[in-house]
Amino acid sequence: MLSRYVFWGQRKDLRRKKDQARGGYVDRYSPRLLFLLVSIIGLNIIDALFTMMVLDFGGWEVNPFVRAAIEVYGDHFWAWKFAIVSFNMVLLCLHSKFPRVQKIILGICLIYLAVVAHQIILMCF
Repeated sequence: MLSRYVFWGQRKDLRRKKDQARGGYVDRYSPRLLFLLVSIIGLNIIDALFTMMVLDFGGWEVNPFVRAAIEVYGDHFWAWKFAIVSFNMVLLCLHSKFPRVQKIILGICLIYLAVVAHQIILMCF
């Protein structure tokens, strides 16, 4: 997973069909993966900002984990949320060549898009 080839390696994909089906680790990642991971982290930040705005308008947090973080950390819950999501995106990036992980990353991105769209609708009406 982490080796000396992370910075100097050339492997961008798994060569054998057997390895592709089983999954594995590579040294370099695709621009598409970078775009998805950066999008998720950006949508996470927007979600935290919109959550604070919705709470200021009198709304309430639906997610029980985030609600607990808001109760413990107050307005600084976004730092906790950012750290958790960013750490998990690094783990998903490292495991991105396993069969289901890219679908999971795309799914997370779509879920965040839906959440942010829902928050925009809540703030507009």
